[in-house]
Amino acid sequence: MATSQVETVSTGADKAKLAVAVGLVIAAIAGFYALSKQGALVQWGVLLLGIAAAVVVFLVSESGRQLVGFSKDSVKEVKKVVWPTRKESVQMTLYVFAFAVVMALFLWLTDQTLAWVLYDLVLGWRG
Repeated sequence: MATSQVETVSTGADKAKLAVAVGLVIAAIAGFYALSKQGALVQWGVLLLGIAAAVVVFLVSESGRQLVGFSKDSVKEVKKVVWPTRKESVQMTLYVFAFAVVMALFLWLTDQTLAWVLYDLVLGWRG
């Protein structure tokens, strides 16, 4: 029987790091608006520096390390994917278009046939 593990932030230091990261983002946003009279360069500088500091603090936490590990594993998996060639992509696209055209014709023909049967033969509305 497989057991599933739920991973959560467990240590107090980890919780503190995440709280500091959130606080830095809030402070960066507040600084952006508080420094509106200082000019756009100062505003954006404070915002970007605050967010960069928050990202650094987050990345040194356990959750940040897990995110980095997950990202590295994801990149490895994407490199294993066998992507279709241009020729295969064009062929599959043409198959899809051809199928769409055939289905459109089929549905139009079905609609016209049902309209003819119902209106002309059954109800006699058309002439």
